[in-house]
Amino acid sequence: MAAARPARARALLQQSVSARLQVRPPESGSEAQWVEIQRGLVIYICFFKGADEDLVPKIVDTLLNVKLSENENGEFVSVLDLPGDVLIIPQATLGGKPKGRRMQYHENIEKEKGLELYSQFVTLCEKELAANAKCMEAGVLVKHGTYGNRQVLKLDTNGPYTHLIEF
Repeated sequence: MAAARPARARALLQQSVSARLQVRPPESGSEAQWVEIQRGLVIYICFFKGADEDLVPKIVDTLLNVKLSENENGEFVSVLDLPGDVLIIPQATLGGKPKGRRMQYHENIEKEKGLELYSQFVTLCEKELAANAKCMEAGVLVKHGTYGNRQVLKLDTNGPYTHLIEF
């Protein structure tokens, strides 16, 4: 039997009733900057060493089409079919592994390459939702966090309803 291929990315999905993400902290003379979504999906994404541009479309297709969102009839549908907003959060800690009493992140992709893949991921999600007639008609939003920065999240979920998917 062949050895399992190591994961190249990990995504954590949560249903959202509403979510707010602080993308810039308050500074002297200015308030914090937030992005906000309503009903939809929060996607936390982490890329590992070995991830490349060819992986991004597969991840986007899977995450936007997997039937995790509950519609008004109690049926599970994709976020595209709901239709719902999407909040994308870069989450390097999804790559952590315990070593003793500490976490290590040796499998995470280099920061520059991670930023490049994260940007491609966000852009492709935006394009997919913009190309979907239901999403366009409903005026769904794609919002995202900033890569490599600490951010504050406020999330109301109809669960907990959390799924971890590896690629």
